[in-house]
Amino acid sequence: MSKFTKEYIITMEDIVREGDPILREKTKEVSIPPTEEDKEELQCMLQYLKNSQDPILSKKYQLRAGVGLSANQIGLNKRMFASYMRQENGEALEYMLINPKIISHSTAMTYIPESEGCLSIDRSIVGYVPRYRRITVRAYNIHGEEVKIKLKDYEAIVFQHEIDHLNGILFYDHINSKNPFELPANVDITPLY
Repeated sequence: MSKFTKEYIITMEDIVREGDPILREKTKEVSIPPTEEDKEELQCMLQYLKNSQDPILSKKYQLRAGVGLSANQIGLNKRMFASYMRQENGEALEYMLINPKIISHSTAMTYIPESEGCLSIDRSIVGYVPRYRRITVRAYNIHGEEVKIKLKDYEAIVFQHEIDHLNGILFYDHINSKNPFELPANVDITPLY
């Protein structure tokens, strides 16, 4: 049984850092229906994200705020991730997804003007990370049911970042190595805001 049970509190000590080979490996598909262990690991990952966004708990456990966490970021070679974001209206969007796959995307692209961040990367990295503005993702939820999710803008960026993790890709792999602030040519790309 994995240590990442519902009761376990993930801290920054559990987060795998840049340089660990697991972050560069393509993760293994999870059998459907998911096992109880898979479910508890996902719940534990989601709880980390909630705790990291809570001012009191994040200070108590010294957590870096995150909106997404993939299984390989806590050392698990499993194709699953959790995400927890708040919309402008304050409504929470929470996901625990297994074997996610982008099945369609817009031609239009976007990027976060101040670059992206990652719990597994401790250094500051600057540069534009081009992402699709809209995506459709097919995955399985924690109950083993197939789901199809349409996302745009920030939520789409977060999902692309997490799915990249599951494919052994880090966000800075998308940054232009010659000029980090150069955008791809002949592409409809505008800043997120």
